[in-house]
Amino acid sequence: MDALQPLGMVSELPSDNQAYDTTDFSVDKDYFVERDGVKFAGTHLLVDLWDASNLCDPAFIDARLREAALAAGATILHGHFHHFSPNGGVSGVLVLAESHISIHTWPERDFAAIDVFMCGACDPHKSVPVLREAFRPGRVELSEQRRGILG
Repeated sequence: MDALQPLGMVSELPSDNQAYDTTDFSVDKDYFVERDGVKFAGTHLLVDLWDASNLCDPAFIDARLREAALAAGATILHGHFHHFSPNGGVSGVLVLAESHISIHTWPERDFAAIDVFMCGACDPHKSVPVLREAFRPGRVELSEQRRGILG
């Protein structure tokens, strides 16, 4: 953890982008989800955006992923985005109290790969319309996995 401090990735205090009241969390709360009689850790969406736009600007991507996280009901803890060159792709992640949203873009192929993994009361499917609006893909391939299924 000490190695991350100089990069600004570790903080003793809540970051400015945190949108929750820390008194709301309980040690006894179970963040697993139950749906269709199955209990599991959370829903992981794999979202492939083809013929997409707005794939080169890390500030734009950061802002849109934050909108997507909030639309899903998630709590943003931290974001980090890396731009590979002025016209190159972006890789980044939003760390959420409920897990994460990550993105990797290939502007030369008009393609973005996005992971949306959330547990608790969040609905990651509510992030998809925000992503569609932001990146205007011609085609979206979406798959869903339930992670941590209890036997």
